[in-house]
Amino acid sequence: MDAQLVAFAGVAAGMVAMPGADFAVVVRNALASRRAGVAWALGVAGGLVVHTALAVAGVAAVLAAVPTLFRDLQAAGGGYLLYLGYRALRSAARPLRDFGATAGDGDAAERGRGNGDGAERGQGNGDGEGRPAVGGSLRQGFLTNALNPKAPVTFLSVLPQFVPAGTPAMPRTLLLASVIVALALVWFPAVALLVDRLGRRLRRPRAARAIERGTGGALGVLGLVLLTEALLA
Repeated sequence: MDAQLVAFAGVAAGMVAMPGADFAVVVRNALASRRAGVAWALGVAGGLVVHTALAVAGVAAVLAAVPTLFRDLQAAGGGYLLYLGYRALRSAARPLRDFGATAGDGDAAERGRGNGDGAERGQGNGDGEGRPAVGGSLRQGFLTNALNPKAPVTFLSVLPQFVPAGTPAMPRTLLLASVIVALALVWFPAVALLVDRLGRRLRRPRAARAIERGTGGALGVLGLVLLTEALLA
């Protein structure tokens, strides 16, 4: 058995499962509908594909070596997280009675019942006040993860630690990157499905509003941290 590979799988699982912006937005969208949550989760995994590919190719080293480029990407990521946080907080500001449309079971959301806005069919506004379109959730999940410039630098610093001496670096790092992506493809959809499973309770108006507020606040704080770091660097 490859002991280093097993150890890396444990480290990677901790990195993937660590609560953060990805986790928060997957939970929020899974409350809208099962398909939206899973689509967002797959988008997040797609963003990890970009980061691991950058790390394997060594492009992340450029981000670390060129502070201006890193700061620009960091500011863009922070701005996007602030935007998502604003949308969540704006949604949470709705009257409590308006959360009743999401208080039904997950199957109702899947069949497009509820407030009848048709967002699951791609006709909604996707702003968090209706049920987001699957394509929009997939795209935004990808952007939430892909716009984090710290991820490829983190992977670049971690992956080499698990490449045995004398082993060709490229095949090994590709294997390690595949492990990360595989874990993300399991973890984030599982989170979305679990949230949907518990949706009857979580979609109650007060619970839904609390989650919207918590998600919006968390995303806003993360966005501000990224922007502050970019401006003060």
